[in-house]
Amino acid sequence: MTETLPIERSLKTLNQLQSQFNLQRSTDDQFFTEWLNTDSELTEKEQQVLDAIKQKYFYQLSDGQLGEETIKLIVLSPLLDLAGFFNPPFRFKTETTVQISVESDDVTYRGRIDALVIQEKLWVVVIESKETSFSLELALPQTLAYMLASPNQEQPVFGMVTNGGNFIFIKLLTQDFPQYELSDIFSLLPRRNQLYNVCQILKYLGRIVSC
Repeated sequence: MTETLPIERSLKTLNQLQSQFNLQRSTDDQFFTEWLNTDSELTEKEQQVLDAIKQKYFYQLSDGQLGEETIKLIVLSPLLDLAGFFNPPFRFKTETTVQISVESDDVTYRGRIDALVIQEKLWVVVIESKETSFSLELALPQTLAYMLASPNQEQPVFGMVTNGGNFIFIKLLTQDFPQYELSDIFSLLPRRNQLYNVCQILKYLGRIVSC
């Protein structure tokens, strides 16, 4: 009889993912070069929108930690809109139920992801804001578990995790065996608005996932 376990409580660490699914971090410097592509020119108006998002984030943060819904409203939604993800051909799925199975152990992991799934190739996960980027690291195992459940197994799957003030991108390939790699962390703390980089990367990934 197959045992069903919740993803959010059963797959909390990268070691657990490696043990159950042989997921490994790539050692190839060329494995994830997509996040380095920030050559999409931003117009002055786009830069003004991104500067306004940053300003609103810190204004709201001045009263304390921000919840996921607030981050979606003031940061993620206008960012995705600016990157073109609210226009055709993109489609969203939210609150999606996913599951992955380990046939040898007769175990199924199931979870309901609080994320936006774009074209089943780009997974956007939002977590509550914290004082440091450490919260992103805590969210990576669960995000990767959800990405492993993507029905798109033949092509790369990309992800972005954000707590509103920090952003990290993920690439996952499941051919042969599951491999992943991470981008640098982008933060709103530096004087230069790194939302510019985030938006440029999203635009580039948008071109990839819409093919």
